[in-house]
Amino acid sequence: MNWFYLALVTVACWGLYGIFLHAGQMGMKDPQLGRYKAFLFVGIAYFLTAVLAPLVILLASKNMDWNMPAKGMWISLFAGILGAIGAFFVLLAMGSGAKAGMNPGIVAVSVMSIVFAGAPIVNAIVGMVIHPPKGGFSGIPVPFMLGILLAAVGGFMVTKYKPSSSPPPKVTSVEMP
Repeated sequence: MNWFYLALVTVACWGLYGIFLHAGQMGMKDPQLGRYKAFLFVGIAYFLTAVLAPLVILLASKNMDWNMPAKGMWISLFAGILGAIGAFFVLLAMGSGAKAGMNPGIVAVSVMSIVFAGAPIVNAIVGMVIHPPKGGFSGIPVPFMLGILLAAVGGFMVTKYKPSSSPPPKVTSVEMP
């Protein structure tokens, strides 16, 4: 069950990712370029977390073999590029939603609901194409297909029926006599 608890940590981190990514974008106080500024800091965080941390672990390993096959390197690099492009487009989607008049607090809820409901569906379909199920596609269990359908419906429902938030209070100026 260790894999399950590790996956739950990822769920928590990625679930918070969208909220804080949007807050960072808004915190830049730059409606035109704030998303790019936020993305710059996401890149710095990726460098610290995904470059320096594994490098320290590899250097500390007593049995480290520095042989890295080209296929593994290129596929891993491609995976990282896909992740970075996804993070960039999350920011663009949030910025576009805010420009369309959506409440900024709700934009992250909508965007991340679509992303986190849709990504597992894409993962399941592509995974089955790359590694076809035993017995072919006709042998796919009905509960699995129902799970994919429920993920799609759930993402739609969370986006469509998200709670509305009240607009921020307006500050009125008080004139002194």
